[in-house]
Amino acid sequence: MSIHQFIDNEVKSNDVVLFMKGTPQFPQCGFSGQVVQILDHLGVAYKGLNVLESADLRQGIKDYSQWPTIPQLYIKGEFVGGCDIIREMFQAGELQQAFKDKGVAVRQTA
Repeated sequence: MSIHQFIDNEVKSNDVVLFMKGTPQFPQCGFSGQVVQILDHLGVAYKGLNVLESADLRQGIKDYSQWPTIPQLYIKGEFVGGCDIIREMFQAGELQQAFKDKGVAVRQTA
């Protein structure tokens, strides 16, 4: 399986996928850590893939999305954005709405 096929399979077979540096339990960069905090705050179930484990994955995800930076968040097969976009969407309530629109459960917050 090529790296492109692997990424395509992960993105399409999981509702929410975060390509990140490190793991959800141990992010290894501040930007990945911020996105993990947002997803955990929202109570969203997601799969984290550590791009530091594979140079092929690290370059492959950039080629796949045509986006130069990591982390990268996908919801139901659709690329949403990196850290800055996710943070801005979260602060505006747009990220929560995007999850709801796609049928992804989000924790109810006051």
